[in-house]
Amino acid sequence: MAATRFTKMAYSSPDEIVFGTSKSPVSYGFGIKVGAGRVIPELNYAPRPGSEKDPARLKKEYVEYISKDVLTRAVTLGFPDVQLETEWVSQMGNKKFSTPIVEGQKEITEKFHEEYGLNCAVRQTLPDQREAEEGLRPGMKGKHAYPEALFGCAEVACENGADVLACETMGGKELADYAVTSGDVVAFLYGVGYLGAIDMEFVWSEFVNIAKKHKKTTVGGDTNCSGANVSMFMAGGMLDQDVQKTFSAVTRAISAARTMVAMECGASGPDKDCGYEGPIIKTITGRPAAQEGKNCQCAHADLQGNLMAQICDLWSNESVEYHPEFGGSSVQCWLGSLGYEVALMNCAIATGQEKTLRDLYMITDRVRGPEGYMLAYDNAYKVGEAIAKEGKNIYLRAKAAGLTAAKIVKAGYESKELGLTTKQKDVLDAIIKELEALPAEESKFVEFCDKKYAEVPNYNKKNYGL
Repeated sequence: MAATRFTKMAYSSPDEIVFGTSKSPVSYGFGIKVGAGRVIPELNYAPRPGSEKDPARLKKEYVEYISKDVLTRAVTLGFPDVQLETEWVSQMGNKKFSTPIVEGQKEITEKFHEEYGLNCAVRQTLPDQREAEEGLRPGMKGKHAYPEALFGCAEVACENGADVLACETMGGKELADYAVTSGDVVAFLYGVGYLGAIDMEFVWSEFVNIAKKHKKTTVGGDTNCSGANVSMFMAGGMLDQDVQKTFSAVTRAISAARTMVAMECGASGPDKDCGYEGPIIKTITGRPAAQEGKNCQCAHADLQGNLMAQICDLWSNESVEYHPEFGGSSVQCWLGSLGYEVALMNCAIATGQEKTLRDLYMITDRVRGPEGYMLAYDNAYKVGEAIAKEGKNIYLRAKAAGLTAAKIVKAGYESKELGLTTKQKDVLDAIIKELEALPAEESKFVEFCDKKYAEVPNYNKKNYGL
């Protein structure tokens, strides 16, 4: 199935985009409607270490403890909607582990919907265990057959009741790791923007085909967690200098051109919460956006915790290990945090104040750092326009995304709206110079990068059908 490229914006202006509403809302599960007028909390979790030792124990952890705790607390607090997200642990690559969990979560969400009227669904996020050194595509004779296993997981999820299918694919990670540790933006553009987009098309075309065959699963989306999130986390907060935040901002923009390929292959959204590139993708596609930020402190911290709520349709906690807290289990406590934040958003929608709250979220963190500045919805829209303008060519649009983001950050600095250190400014200027010097022809870019990065560990262009 060929990808249908996005070549125009879903929205006529950035001010048109708000949280809780998308151009293409999605319905699934038991009463869940995403992007249809209100924001929905999405609770993500991890089982306790040791619970993965046998299938029965892991099922009990996910279904009888985690899922029941979340659904019970949602009813207790009077939240009308909740979405569960199960990010599969590696053992769930074996269907003896995964099948009972997917079936059990489907059954318990149906039970709570019927008994209490709770609108609920489960996102099943598959593990991409592929390794570049073993081969990213089926038939490359890796000893673990991970590419085959990835599609096998999709079959298991869809045939056993997954409401939403998602994944955090790993294509391009070998070059992304090199790029982030070396401060090489061209390597990131090649690995994530170009090779990553090729891998996305390969994987997500098959996911869409599998879901269509089983008919009842909505194909959600992906994230560049393996690349842009690594860049963001290494750039860190105000005390961190391992990666410059201007570099992180540009790599995030590049990642948007890759992550949206899932939707070009037929995924309907919602995309994946840990994809901080989500605001850019929503401006282009109009598909529902899952996001995380201020209410994901159990998993990590970032410099744009309020800003990320600006145009979300699902609001997530990222992930929390299941354990007891004073207020209940960890999943119950973090659902409360999410649910009350979502209630505020939905109150703003109901009273016609959604744009006011959206702008307050955005302004709060707009100048805290370069990445948040670039992701502010007005600037994210500009990056989206650059991607859409070059939408038919995966290289040119990723390059345009990176260059536009860099120039947005530079303009913010020159207007004295955004502060940068001398090092951040130097890195930014170097990025602009490097990206502008790249060839206009895709073939020349690929030839150049294939030679330049030939010695990067585990790089093999055959992983991408080249």
